[in-house]
Amino acid sequence: MKTVSNCVEDILITQPYLEEALSRNIINFSALALELVEPISKMLKKDVKPGAIMMALRRYNPPVSLGNSIKMKRVIQNLGDITVRSNLTDFTVKNSTTLIDNHAKILERINKEEKLFYAFTRGIHESNIVVSSSLKDFVNTHLENEIFIAIQENLSAISINLPQDNSKIAGLYYHFFKRLAWEGIVLYEVLSTTNEFTILVEDEFVDKAFAAIKRVKS
Repeated sequence: MKTVSNCVEDILITQPYLEEALSRNIINFSALALELVEPISKMLKKDVKPGAIMMALRRYNPPVSLGNSIKMKRVIQNLGDITVRSNLTDFTVKNSTTLIDNHAKILERINKEEKLFYAFTRGIHESNIVVSSSLKDFVNTHLENEIFIAIQENLSAISINLPQDNSKIAGLYYHFFKRLAWEGIVLYEVLSTTNEFTILVEDEFVDKAFAAIKRVKS
């Protein structure tokens, strides 16, 4: 049988910001309990008093803070260079039987100019090509027979070099996403390899996003 404590735990697990605020003792228990009366009453299909919720909140034991873990601190401290590239265009194209061949022609051009920015991601139904905007017309020409889903210009990429053991650390990306969300920064796209992490943002957000990521590292 589900209890008030179970409901509180279910809600906090799906809202990590609340969980973190509780673990840092920077939240008003009484106000939060009042806020949770309606959803918990619906979950239990009966009226629940704020006092019972507040008691469950005070008894809740969140997992050890990610920021306090020794491994997490080491990884954050060992983050590599942060690189910013601007003047980028993102092409979203529907997958087709001809896309790979047309994409190969674009790669031939990119191989001749090492300073160009390039990233490619293939999903189940669509693919993304991100390139320096100087190649915009070239890409348009070679993909003219493909179906474009979206084209977004005026983008910037912020890339972070990660330590080699980053894939063993749970919650690393959460630190970046949390900081960016708190700053109200909209992510256009996220790209990653094993030891690199790149976010794409519209140019208007790039300075704010760079500063936010620097704060994670500091």
